[in-house]
Amino acid sequence: MRGLSHDETGAVARLDAAAMLQQVERWAAVNSGTRNLEGLATMAGLLADAFSCLPGDITLVEPEPADSVAIDGTVNPLDHGRHLHLRVRPDAAMRMLFTGHMDTVYPRDHMFQTLRNLPDGTINGPGVADMKGGLAVMLAALKTIEASPLGRRIGYDVVINSDEETGSFSSAALLARAAQGKIAALTYEPALADGTLAGARGGTGNFSITVRGRSAHAGRNPEEGRNALVAAADIAVRLSKVRRPGLSVNPARIDGGGPNNVVPDVAVLRINFRPATREDITQARAHIDAVVAAVAAKHDVQIAVHGGFNRPPKPIDTGAADLFALVKAIGADLGLDIAWKATGGVCDGNNIAAAGVPVVDTMGVRGGAIHSPDEFMIPESLTERAALSAVTILRICENGL
Repeated sequence: MRGLSHDETGAVARLDAAAMLQQVERWAAVNSGTRNLEGLATMAGLLADAFSCLPGDITLVEPEPADSVAIDGTVNPLDHGRHLHLRVRPDAAMRMLFTGHMDTVYPRDHMFQTLRNLPDGTINGPGVADMKGGLAVMLAALKTIEASPLGRRIGYDVVINSDEETGSFSSAALLARAAQGKIAALTYEPALADGTLAGARGGTGNFSITVRGRSAHAGRNPEEGRNALVAAADIAVRLSKVRRPGLSVNPARIDGGGPNNVVPDVAVLRINFRPATREDITQARAHIDAVVAAVAAKHDVQIAVHGGFNRPPKPIDTGAADLFALVKAIGADLGLDIAWKATGGVCDGNNIAAAGVPVVDTMGVRGGAIHSPDEFMIPESLTERAALSAVTILRICENGL
């Protein structure tokens, strides 16, 4: 433990817990589910206003085109909200990246819309932990950095996307561009309630595999049909058998079928892969290609594969280990016991690591039960985590990584 410097002590003292809590309460009152474009527009406006206190240029970036496969096998464009991008001192010799997301998993008509103060002192509400609390932590840390002389040494980008909860398909290119040339990145997903951070992460790939057969009467001439549902089920069974250590496979759903007396001519298999390494991705792709070819030949059907591995695995390499060690040491100086563990979950930290930038992606508030109506945030962690971020940034400003 080296203890906090004068500048670090001052940065922590400037943090305003009440202001952060008010921001969380205001932002969580806005339903910004990924598909609620009106709510996302409102949220983007609120965030643009809040982050305008920082120097630099804020833009609301139009989403990249993205599409999805409907239950009838047609591929349709998918609308997304705009993403916030702030650039501060882009010509600085040392630059960092800070990311978060404005969307939640709660649709416009979801039952979970209000905030409650619980008897144990936590706050229950949609997105309070994941991640409107994290956005308040990020902003507070950057505000206090800008008030420090050391803060002028560093440039940074802030990206707050509107589609993280559904895979960042319309923002992945923006994240990749923003990551270029950065010494380190912090992302504000929530930590666990006890403060544990996420370390290594596996990757993920989501696919919609459309099978087109031929309809026929199930009683009069079934032999003339080509049952798309059976073929899709065959793909699901075959791909499920490629599961092994480092690669899990989850056939999740088959859309298709109709009246009992009609051989179904269209089916869509939804399937998820969780690779631990890039080699697992290569092998999974080979398995998909081989199974699709075999099933198409066996069942005399046409098959189209839509999707991909949108979140590469995030190992703890040397750069990430150095950043984690720095955060742990700073935690000790702040009286926090910082630990981390591997997780099967994914986030934008996967994408940032894939761009070659060391990242700690759970710098947000402490909380839990995310993606459920029991989601909660621990209010005192707002100041705690903002201090952790602020001192981390100051030490990188001072010494690099």
